[in-house]
Amino acid sequence: MSTQKSTSAAQQMYGDIAPKLADMTDDLLFGDIWARPGLSHRDRSLITVTALTAQYRIEQLPFHVGKALDNGVTSDELVELITHVTLYSGWPAGVSAIMIAKRVFQERGLLAG
Repeated sequence: MSTQKSTSAAQQMYGDIAPKLADMTDDLLFGDIWARPGLSHRDRSLITVTALTAQYRIEQLPFHVGKALDNGVTSDELVELITHVTLYSGWPAGVSAIMIAKRVFQERGLLAG
């Protein structure tokens, strides 16, 4: 039996140059914060996509749009979320977020083209 844990997305993306940051992402962010009982993963995904859109953190959005879909948020709900937060966060942030969401939806076969 192997004692090595599977390689996480954080380990794959930046674990080679920032192993401690990758460990913190795995253990603190996803292992602790995302595991707390106060909110469902679905709710945490809605909050995270909203915050990333509002703060124009487009580098993180593809992962979290996909995670939201995995956590039961529908593509229609994500479009509505982004549309709503655009009026509060700014047009460029909203348009960038919707284009990222569109790409993730296409990659997952949720949209034609």
